[in-house]
This record gives sequence, C-alpha cells and structure tokens, in this order.
Amino acid sequence: MNKSTDIRTVIAASSAGTVIEWYDFYIFGMLSTVISKKFFPQDNPTAALLNTLAIFAAGFIVRPFGALVFGRLGDRAGRKYTFLLTLLLMGLSTFLIGCIPTYEEIGLAAPVLVLLLRLVQGLALGGEYGGAATYVAEHAPSDKRGLYTSWIQTTATLGLFLALGVILVVKSSMSDSAFLAHWGGWRYPFWISVLLVILSIYIRLKMQESPLFARLKQQGKTSKNPLTESFRHKANFKMVLLALFGAVMGQGVVWYTGQFYAQNFLETKCHINFEQSRTVMLWAIALATPFFIFFGWLSDRIGRKWIMMAGLALAVLTYRPVFSVFLKDADPKNWTGNILNHPDSVKNITAQLPLNAKTEKILSFEKGGRATAILQKTRTQGDAEILLAEFNNKTLPIPVYRKFVGLVFLLILYVTMVYGPIAAFLVEMFPTRIRYTSLSLPYHIGNGIFGGLVPFIGLLLTSTFTNDPLVGLWYPMGVAGLCFVIGSLYLRNKIDPNIKD
Repeated sequence: MNKSTDIRTVIAASSAGTVIEWYDFYIFGMLSTVISKKFFPQDNPTAALLNTLAIFAAGFIVRPFGALVFGRLGDRAGRKYTFLLTLLLMGLSTFLIGCIPTYEEIGLAAPVLVLLLRLVQGLALGGEYGGAATYVAEHAPSDKRGLYTSWIQTTATLGLFLALGVILVVKSSMSDSAFLAHWGGWRYPFWISVLLVILSIYIRLKMQESPLFARLKQQGKTSKNPLTESFRHKANFKMVLLALFGAVMGQGVVWYTGQFYAQNFLETKCHINFEQSRTVMLWAIALATPFFIFFGWLSDRIGRKWIMMAGLALAVLTYRPVFSVFLKDADPKNWTGNILNHPDSVKNITAQLPLNAKTEKILSFEKGGRATAILQKTRTQGDAEILLAEFNNKTLPIPVYRKFVGLVFLLILYVTMVYGPIAAFLVEMFPTRIRYTSLSLPYHIGNGIFGGLVPFIGLLLTSTFTNDPLVGLWYPMGVAGLCFVIGSLYLRNKIDPNIKD
C-alpha cells in the first residue's frame, strides 16, 4: 500500500468515527424542544427548555474530565484502542437516551436518566477528538499537517449535518402527531446511532497504531504519568493555558454561535418553521464545509495564527448586524412590498395565519390559489398587518430564505477560519509522549465549557433582559474578543512544523 493510500485510509477511518460521535452528541441539541416536553413537567415550558439546555450543556462541561481520563489512557496504552472505547461508550449512551420512558410515565427518573447518559456522552467525546487529531497528525508529513488534520475538523460540522438530515427525513416521513408521540419518530435518530457505531467500529478495528507512538512505545519512552508531565511542568502548562485562552475558547464560542445559537435563534426568535430553520442550516453547512479544508491548507503556507484571529475578529464585528437582519427580515410586515409578487409564498403564509372572524369570512369566499387577492382584501379590512405581526411558525418567501442561507453561511465561514487550522496548531504545541492529554484538555475546556454554554447562557440572557433580543450575543462576542487580544499578543504565527518527540 503506497503512502498516499495510507494517509487517505487513516483520514477516512478517523473521520468516520468522529462524524458519528458528533452526530450522537448533537441530535440531543437538535431535538431539545421535543426533549423538554417529553422528559420534564410542562407547567412551565420555559423552565423545561432551560433544564433541557442545562442537561445539553452538562455534556459539554464534563468533556474536560473525559479529556483527562482518555487522554491519559491514549498516551499510555495508545491512540487506536482509546478512541475505539470512546466510540462504543458514545453509541451505547445515545441509543439508551432513545429508550428512556417519558416524564409522564416514570416521573423524575426520566430527566435523571437523561442527565446520566448525557454525562457519559460528554466523557466519551472528551476522549475522541484528541485521539483522532493526534492520530492523523502523527501520520501526516509536516508540510501538509494543516491540510490533512483539517479533514478531522469537518467532522463536527458533518456530524451536525447528518443529525439535521436524519431528523428531517424522519419527520417528513410521518405526521406531526406520530413524530411527537411518547414513543414516536423523535426517538428514531437516537436508535439509528447503533447501526452507525457498528460500522465505524468495524472500520477502526482495521487501523494500525500511530507510527510515532508505536516507536516511542518500542523504545520504552512513553509517559508514565501524562497528567503530571502535562500540567505540573511549568513550561508545558504554560502552553496549555496559552492554547486555551489564546485560541480554543474563542474558537469554541464562534463554533456554537454559528451552528447552534443561529439555528435556535431562527426558530425561537424569528419563529421560522421547523423544516425551514433546519434546511437553512443544512444548505449553509453544505456550502461552507469545503472551507475547513481550504483554511487548513492555507495554514500550511502562511501560518495558523492570523487565519484564526481573523475569524474571531469578524465574528465580534458582525454578529449583531447579522442577527439584526435575521430579526428584521423574518418580520412578515417587511415582506409585504415584495410578497404580492410571489403568490405561492403568499398562499403558504395566509394558510397559516391566525385568523379572526372577519378574515375567516373573507377566506370562505376565496378558493384555489387566490392568495394574493386574500392578502390584499385582509389589508383593506385593516387586519393584515395585525395578522402578519402575530404570525408564528413562518414560511419564508424564497428570496428571504436564500438570504438567510447566505447569512448563516457567513457565520459558518467564520467557524471554518478558526476551526480549520486548529488541530494542526494544537498538535504542534506539544510533544508526542503527552500530546493526547495536553491538547485534549484545553480543546475540551474551550469547546465544552466556553462553547457548550453558548445556547444556555444565550437563552438565560434573553429571558432576563427581554428588551434586547440580541443580548445573548454579548457572551460569545466577549469571549471571542478576549481570545483575539490574547492570541494576537502571545501566539506565534508559525510553530516549528516538526512534531516534537
């Protein structure tokens, strides 16, 4: 087998398992509104959703502990078998979440079981990324490390894409009542995980150990205590802190704002219907994903630092303007100048408007595709503006829909700038003998805690400061801004590309 085939096999095997782990992790977030209704009492829906998002965040918070446990195992026993174990734990816990009876059936035991399994998911994911990034980097030539590890960077987005796609396919294949039933279609994405995990385990069993780690093990130079070497040696611990506060925490909040907060914002603040809010994300993700590879490749040529810093700066400067456009253009009152030229869109909208008696009387005389006439008549009655302002679960007109796809694409482009080069950046900061442990901890603190709390803190802020629907953005903007300052001052643009032994 030639060298190019070897590296392609390594990337494919590592990426396939990581995509599935991210899929498992994210279907919980994608179905958070459904889960809040199934596993919590419904006397206070906002509190139920907050509790669900808190459990979602709990999976992120424990990721650093998974990084310590599995990082130590990976630096002592090897990369291959460690992330086989993380994959098995993730798949099993995801499947079991889909098997938990609802709150109505078993009471408080339901949210407790969900929390416990979510914690197992977080621990497993804490050990996955560091292993995959390290494994690929230790197979890659030094001048292509950014390019090859950037394929691992696509897996989180592809996992999200897969989760969105599976949920949409399942939901579109049945009625809303069947999907939302206690043992309905919303559970299927959790159960499908088992098939994906079995396939990935089969692929990973055929992989060989990392050549650099295998050589260290053969020479008897592996670390006896990776935790001590990583965090009690001053020089290495300084690099851990610099990786966290100079790069990863900002990358974490940009990632989750672009791919989670944005979708939640479209659904809960802009009131876009379920299918459109998710297909907007799907199109944007599909269009933006190749840029992970592009920025990874570019980082091999010009360095990693300033690509990441540029992504952070753009996020800070443009988040509020972009989300302001979402709010403005999602308001049907701003569609009326153009919407009358799009009868099909008008028909979809008027068919879903909350109607009063006067408008129902008008509609009773209008049959077929005369949506434009209906909208014009309701306007002459003085009702249309009120109805449009009250309209919820909106179907966007095609021009507005395309604009939203473009704006979400822009948000995810920032993600590709900060995330595409970061695996190679982290790998090159630490020596082989303690790399799995050293890079995993800052990565999962930055993503798991700073990034994972974005949806929860965003909802908490908007629920507290109700006058500003964009107040939730101050958290990711503040974290990204701080990271930009520290990274710009203290990170080196070009780290020695030769992996340390």
